Amino acid sequence: MEYNKKTIVALLLAGSFIAILNQTLMITAIPPIMVEMNVTANSAQWLTTIFMLVNGIMIPISAFLLERFTTRQLFISAMSIFALGTLVAGVAPNFEVLLLGRVIQSTGAGVMLPLMTTVFLMIFPVNKRGTVMGLIGLVISFAPAIGPALSGWITANYSWRLLFFIILPIALIDIIIAIFALKNVTEVTKPKVDVSQLSFHPLGLVVFSTDLLVQVTLVGLIL
Repeated sequence: MEYNKKTIVALLLAGSFIAILNQTLMITAIPPIMVEMNVTANSAQWLTTIFMLVNGIMIPISAFLLERFTTRQLFISAMSIFALGTLVAGVAPNFEVLLLGRVIQSTGAGVMLPLMTTVFLMIFPVNKRGTVMGLIGLVISFAPAIGPALSGWITANYSWRLLFFIILPIALIDIIIAIFALKNVTEVTKPKVDVSQLSFHPLGLVVFSTDLLVQVTLVGLIL
């Protein structure tokens, strides 16, 4: 199959970068959000927790999605869902809508990393995979690292809503380019999914996060 590897790499790296960036982007924006929306710290911290929780649910589901949909369908859909969540969060009139926007964001973002990894390993030969994995590692480590610093600078000088309106144009540009330039790489096999077993994964993550939150709260009370 003939395709432009540079275009595919650029699209997937850009999409994955802004998706992973959002994991830590809200950390330093929590205090102004608490003041503006009149919520407690315990409630506001769910803006970061829920993003990672839904990410954890979507990553294993992505294995099914990668075989059920084409590369173009999955990438454009994931980025469109992410862009929609970004828009909802950016214009959110209250905390509940903001939290909903984060859930929608993370639903699309959770697909991006498995999609990028799978596509890169398919389009590059074995002797190039070390370099490719290095690019993936760079995105995974660099994006969350700059999130708090970028968020702190923006919230110190502008509104926290700008955090979403900076990300939104990048996502939309990525989608538009993908519509015209992205080629299908993965193979559609239409596998079956065991819904009963799949339901245990989000349930386990919810129980784990709730238990962790209780432990952190207890430690805070003791200290």
